Amino acid sequence: MATLLAEAGQIADGRELAERLMALRTAAGAVLIAVRWGPPSGLLVMHWYFTLHAARPTAQITTLLVGVEERRLGIGRLLVKAAAQAARTAGCGSLELTAASDAMDLQEFCRATGFVGAGPRFARSLRKGA
Repeated sequence: MATLLAEAGQIADGRELAERLMALRTAAGAVLIAVRWGPPSGLLVMHWYFTLHAARPTAQITTLLVGVEERRLGIGRLLVKAAAQAARTAGCGSLELTAASDAMDLQEFCRATGFVGAGPRFARSLRKGA
């Protein structure tokens, strides 16, 4: 998984990654790993949460990675399909995936897998200087 993250420009050593995975085990969500042969081919991390404007929780995909050599083989599509099923099982009413405005390949993938645009998103750090 560290290799998948590194290909996306997100460096994490094995110990740090293991700690993050342990923290995810206690959160409301799911971690899905695709394996074709050998090391993981794809990774999807999803969380669900309640809001005031929806009767059922919303599931949000926070990480979707497919290895560079494994792309265009349907792995991402299968991960999203499995995520949708897990979200339905958890009682969620919708599934979100945030794609940066300059990530055209990801935006095309989102449209091809049934996602529709839902407006911009803003984020801010909760730590000074971060």
